Amino acid sequence: MNLFINTPGTYVHVKDELFQIRRRDAEGQVLKTDIAAPKVTAILLQKGAAMSTDAMLLALKHNVDVLLVRYDGQPVGRLWHARLGSTTRIRKCQLEASLDARGLEAVQDWLGTKLERQQALLRDLKKHREALRPYLDERIGRIEDMRVKILAARAAQAGEVAEALRGWEGTAGRLYFEALSEALPKGHRFAGRSSRPAQDAFNAFLNYGYGILYGKVEKALMLAGLDPYVGFMHRDDYNQKSLVYDAIEPYRPWVDRVVMRLFAGKRVRQDHTEPVPGGVTLSAEAKPMLVEAVLKHLEEDKIRYRHRNLSREHAMQLEAHRLAQGLMGKELPDRPPETIEL
Repeated sequence: MNLFINTPGTYVHVKDELFQIRRRDAEGQVLKTDIAAPKVTAILLQKGAAMSTDAMLLALKHNVDVLLVRYDGQPVGRLWHARLGSTTRIRKCQLEASLDARGLEAVQDWLGTKLERQQALLRDLKKHREALRPYLDERIGRIEDMRVKILAARAAQAGEVAEALRGWEGTAGRLYFEALSEALPKGHRFAGRSSRPAQDAFNAFLNYGYGILYGKVEKALMLAGLDPYVGFMHRDDYNQKSLVYDAIEPYRPWVDRVVMRLFAGKRVRQDHTEPVPGGVTLSAEAKPMLVEAVLKHLEEDKIRYRHRNLSREHAMQLEAHRLAQGLMGKELPDRPPETIEL
């Protein structure tokens, strides 16, 4: 269970070893909800919410992820144990890999999987949009051309071909999002990706969904003993979590799929966005709806992963461990087709 707390004045504290959430309703009455700590996976705090130190300690005791989230869903901080939780050898190998071919291989795997999942989503759209089938087939084929180029790149390290990789991935992304827009009802079509701020409702939903995903990916990397700041393709700018930005790529289509379902199912209303300087953002009513849909897709719905039925979040964690073990030179089996299921 995830607790998404975005109502100003809400307070999370402890009563009898339970998380107790207190808030006031419209009439000023105090409402209390008690939740057993072992049932909670994460607590997301936003917009004027507060949490006691006792609640923080209870969260640490039960490995509950506590994130501070800004208005667009991006995590800006998290409560974490004051211990590494893994061997420092992993991080040493990660630093070495950022300067050799292992980093490039990881980037190619992430981007290749991302484009495979983008193609899979477009193939699923074909089933319900007969008039768009030739157009979607053409887009799928062109995205495949970009995927082949990404996988064929050769260099001593990812940095030497990073610009080319970003170019091919960017071209595939443009083709992909143009196709998604074309598949939407006319009132929701958009002119490409936009962020900070979004220029339309679809991108506002994507941006917030990606924000949720950032927190999940960072947690998976840290639990695997990896340093979120040492990436292979994204630049090592000041305070930039380069590895999170690298490793999130294959999982973005999972959020895309959820958002497409919300729009196709006509669950998105005009009042689900509100204006901000230069664009739009999600309204307070839209955020819980999207959070619930994304978390269900990640934590509850099952996929076939390496001959096992697992949640997407579990598969994501295992992939982070595979990366860490691979960087240390341990032999791992090649990725079978089950890994790329949606």
